[in-house]
Amino acid sequence: MNPILEYTAPDALILHFGPIIQHMSDNEFFDFCQRHPDLRIERTSEGDLIIMPPTGGETGRSNFKLTTYFGNWVETDRTGEGFDSSTEFILPNGAHRSPDVSWVRRERWEALTAEEREKFPPLCPDFVIELRSKTDRLRPLQEKMEEYIENGARLGWLIDPLERKVWVYRPNAAVECLDHPSTVSGDPELPGFVLPLGRIWR
Repeated sequence: MNPILEYTAPDALILHFGPIIQHMSDNEFFDFCQRHPDLRIERTSEGDLIIMPPTGGETGRSNFKLTTYFGNWVETDRTGEGFDSSTEFILPNGAHRSPDVSWVRRERWEALTAEEREKFPPLCPDFVIELRSKTDRLRPLQEKMEEYIENGARLGWLIDPLERKVWVYRPNAAVECLDHPSTVSGDPELPGFVLPLGRIWR
């Protein structure tokens, strides 16, 4: 059975496999991804595959800065573990997602088995960042942020360098849109973490 192909943006390919991929176990999907290490592959809760190629230079530069700024806070705070964009999580709804930056409270991370930590961790991060690239359509990213919150994330930031906006997501709260902010604060979920956005906008 051949998949149905759908291009949602110049850099995203969705493969609609239907029941074939839906019935693939988490371990089988992990092995499938290991056989294709050059591809960043996500799986929706419906079983469709989303294949993302490597980022361009500007997005990679901004993502590196995000990881560096947040990583410094993680090492100082020490209440959780931080992860880069290559880490894939299995959300409670069955989707496999790789946020650009993510963080999990230490007690939740340590509650996982060694095998769960080694493969795709079966949990939704407490904090996630998605960074919009020039080729990303906004609505799919917003839907992904909503999915994170619905699956247990306590805080999410959708950062859009194109329009210089940050959408802030929290459970049981309206989405907050910050227009041209110079910083964004993680309080109270991430005490003391303030992300400077000046170099992200460039």
